[in-house]
Amino acid sequence: MAVLRRLLPRLFSAPPTSPLPRPITPVCVIGDIHGRLDLLEDLLALIAAEGPVRLIFAGDYIDRGPDSAGVLRRLMALAGAVCLMGNHERMLLDLLDRPAEAGGLWLRNGGGETAASLGITGRLPGATSAARMEALALRVRAALPEGAEAWVRGLPLWWQEGGLGVVHAGADPERGLAGQEDGVLLWGHRDFRRPRPDGLWIGHGHVIVEEPTAENGRISVDTGAWKTGKLTAALISAQGVRFLQT
Repeated sequence: MAVLRRLLPRLFSAPPTSPLPRPITPVCVIGDIHGRLDLLEDLLALIAAEGPVRLIFAGDYIDRGPDSAGVLRRLMALAGAVCLMGNHERMLLDLLDRPAEAGGLWLRNGGGETAASLGITGRLPGATSAARMEALALRVRAALPEGAEAWVRGLPLWWQEGGLGVVHAGADPERGLAGQEDGVLLWGHRDFRRPRPDGLWIGHGHVIVEEPTAENGRISVDTGAWKTGKLTAALISAQGVRFLQT
């Protein structure tokens, strides 16, 4: 027992957090937009004033806010940006692929606002009607901006360069980003708050925070734009991390 007690602190002590990555070319990690095209345009103007940066969008471009269609068009036209998939983009694809099974979840999480932005008006179907949900999926597919469905299907789930990674929701700290399960990257992981033994810093959205933070190996940038009116980007450069906000 004495030997075990001596080993326990070593076995369960958290590794020290690695220094923040300091890329030579600045990187901007942008949080969940959720249909707020107005805030996106304002934030892009702020970022442009900072000079050349690489834009990494952390997912959740649609649902809840008023102009998901406009956000999709804007991002699709944004040359050079990396756009990751969020769980709301996954729910949209699930609606299109399995409407009777998955459509209700999409509607309960802001899909109605996306449908309205696509010009789909009238009473939306309830989750219990398979036939109506299938009809809705057909209408959504037809109303999406040209090329948008293929663009959403092609969105990557993670991005990494050096000591910085970006995902939508979270990651298992015991695995590299390439070895993560899709559901973890899109919906999160119970141990995400634990420091990673590999020292990788993770930028992410998904969980709304009152103020953006960069601590304990995580850079959190979802400030609930759709309801707070605050859209946030983390500008990560050789000088450290600075937050830009509408």
